[in-house]
Amino acid sequence: QVQLVESGGGLVQPGGSLRLSCATSRSIFRIYAMGWYRQAPGKQRELVAAITAGGRTNYTDSVKGRFTISRDNAKNTVYLQMNSLKPEDTAVYYCNAHAETKHVATILGDDYWGQGTQVTVSS
Repeated sequence: QVQLVESGGGLVQPGGSLRLSCATSRSIFRIYAMGWYRQAPGKQRELVAAITAGGRTNYTDSVKGRFTISRDNAKNTVYLQMNSLKPEDTAVYYCNAHAETKHVATILGDDYWGQGTQVTVSS
């Protein structure tokens, strides 16, 4: 059973910072792309940031320059550093592991999700 264990959410004032963490097993982490999604009330889940096993990153436009995704291969952990937070960043944030090839997906599975962590930006 693959688990993605998230931590780091909470309540922060506008302009503040938070760092989310997501740990998983080494067998998954070293060959899967890792990402962070978020879902606000009444909205669809959206991709916030992702990082491939090789370290390439991409971000949704609304967080570029404020959020940074990174991965620590020694700890099998992916991080999302969130700076200059805005009220519109308020959402449940989910960690995702996505198979980068069809071969891996067939053997180990397409996608895995964390349980979600609440991020609330409010004064």
